[in-house]
Amino acid sequence: MNNLQIITTETLERITNKRSGETKFFEHAKYISNSSDLTSMLADSEVKFVIFGIKEDIGVLANNGQPGAKDTWEVALKSLLNLQSNQFTNPYNVLILGHLDFRDLYDALSTVKSDQLQHTYRTCVEKIDQCVTQLVSTIVKAGKTPILIGGGHNNAYGAIKGSSLALNTKINALNFDAHTDLRALEGRHSGNGFSYAIEEGYLDRYYIFGMHENYTSKEILKYIEASKSSIKFNTFEDLIVRKKSSFKTASKIAMGFISNSKFGIEIDCDAIQNVPSSAQTPSGFSVNQTRCFVHYFGNHPNATYLHICEATTGNENSNAQTGKLLSYLMTDFMNAQKKP
Repeated sequence: MNNLQIITTETLERITNKRSGETKFFEHAKYISNSSDLTSMLADSEVKFVIFGIKEDIGVLANNGQPGAKDTWEVALKSLLNLQSNQFTNPYNVLILGHLDFRDLYDALSTVKSDQLQHTYRTCVEKIDQCVTQLVSTIVKAGKTPILIGGGHNNAYGAIKGSSLALNTKINALNFDAHTDLRALEGRHSGNGFSYAIEEGYLDRYYIFGMHENYTSKEILKYIEASKSSIKFNTFEDLIVRKKSSFKTASKIAMGFISNSKFGIEIDCDAIQNVPSSAQTPSGFSVNQTRCFVHYFGNHPNATYLHICEATTGNENSNAQTGKLLSYLMTDFMNAQKKP
């Protein structure tokens, strides 16, 4: 599998901590020894969830955004692996795969002239798309549920396309986001993953939950209006500021739109108040609202994947908080999918 770096014993020893009288998540989670025959290993495994990271922020740079999402996987992984292993976290049905690594692309970017960077970024995103698509398709085809962590929101495209190819049908998507990511088909970046997925026939119905009115252009609103049979949204202002609908009611409406077939759950950390991200916001959903959202939609049998993106790294304290947030969301999703 191209660009896949599996979890090594050295990595586990470096980021995990044992404690007397306790058993941690990493001690019961599953790993693979090599990636040469991932398809057959997944087919033979009884795990339900396959977690992997995406170490890139090139898609964000290609969209003129702030970098920092490249290393989020590492802080999320450290937090997840050091959770308690118990009947609530249930690591026995979890495979921690590793991460998609793009050091080769970053090395090549170091020699690119500044006036060529944006074009080169967008060319690089196409290569990242191929890797994400291939890995997600392999996981979904094996009957497993992928959880994608880190990187820019450009990776929604690979998650959608990979799922669609594996299932041999279009899928739906639910995007918990301040932005629509429906920008023009101008070359791949973090702001047009859904545009390309629609254009290329992988995405059917698309719901944007909590869109910020101040950051949505007239052109995109016109595009949504012209596509209202397949694209719907609510705004953060209607939900939280004007209180036209409760969070619970709005969630039910969104569920009714996207749950008719398999769907992906997209969590852009730009939507969560004060979380370090590529477009950090002082006004957004709370962490607890986000957790409830993931649980509610993750509980549906058609929930096909979870993708958490755009969180960025910073100082040691903020990294620890970000890691905790992402591990909460991962375990909320996995717990929601437990059979009664």
